[in-house]
Amino acid sequence: MQQLTNRSIALKTRPVGMPTDQNFEYREAPVHEPKEGQVVVRTSYLSVDPYMRGRMSDAKSYIEPFALNEVISGGIVGEVVESKSDLIKTGDKVIGMLGWQLYNVVDAKLVRKVDDSIAPLSAYLSVLGLTGLTAYFGLLDIGQPKAGETVVVSGAAGSVGMFVGQIAKIKGARAVGIAGTDEKCEYLLKELGFDAAINYKTTKDLGKALEEACPNGVDVYFDNVGGSVSDAVMNLLNDYARIPLCGAISSYNSTDGDMGPRIQSKIIKTRSLMKGFVLGDYASRQQEGLTELGKWLSEGKLKYEETIIDGFDHVIDAFLQLFQGTNLGKMLVKVD
Repeated sequence: MQQLTNRSIALKTRPVGMPTDQNFEYREAPVHEPKEGQVVVRTSYLSVDPYMRGRMSDAKSYIEPFALNEVISGGIVGEVVESKSDLIKTGDKVIGMLGWQLYNVVDAKLVRKVDDSIAPLSAYLSVLGLTGLTAYFGLLDIGQPKAGETVVVSGAAGSVGMFVGQIAKIKGARAVGIAGTDEKCEYLLKELGFDAAINYKTTKDLGKALEEACPNGVDVYFDNVGGSVSDAVMNLLNDYARIPLCGAISSYNSTDGDMGPRIQSKIIKTRSLMKGFVLGDYASRQQEGLTELGKWLSEGKLKYEETIIDGFDHVIDAFLQLFQGTNLGKMLVKVD
């Protein structure tokens, strides 16, 4: 292999509040030769996700925090440019949890081959990847929507939310989305077939808007955001409602703590189930999810949207934009 120069992004300091460019450091170094059983993966698309903000803190969580002065990792799809493994050959397209860098030299067992003749490479980081699977398992395993029920999803035009609503429709439920712009709400209604959509930023009375959109109450609330949006939904829970807790992006950069109404009495009175989850809980069932998502995609029952930022130099910009709500669907960086 000719000598290649790598570029990577390390966590320099832990953010307090909203991260800034100063928390990160770009580095350059030679790409070292792979050892027996390893492959060299050139990054094609790099995923930025809200959960990464939590890993930039050293607070106890379900996953180890990113280490200071080490390369940040996340979902990456790319091409194998050199292989010393019998499992994967040069030219194969692969996906894995790899470093934010142009090239990753890793054990071949840490990546999985993908077929870009079935779907574009980027789709394996969205509808056929982490976000599609998160929607699939969170909604169907915890939410368990039934035909005729009402499913509400916050962050509905985001990388997980858009699939939640569509899967709810596939299962015969009503889908009500909450998003942050009129354009996103229009997309949910006209392109994805949601039954109702609410712009939480412009509606004068979110509670009233939800009552109008959910005349029969809420049976499933897929929570991606937390905060005041979720407070409003809790007032409409039906008996035995199910609440998959996927994210709380409204508080990820808060330095004051997350305060709000107490919901225990509502949960008790409605005998509702609220359960937090992470995709890793379903690692043994990943193929099940991928098979169903792929089937629905091929049948035209699932649509997806991506916001793609060009260039490795703009990885941090793309990550920070997640907290401004500018993305429609999955936020990705196209590296090559």
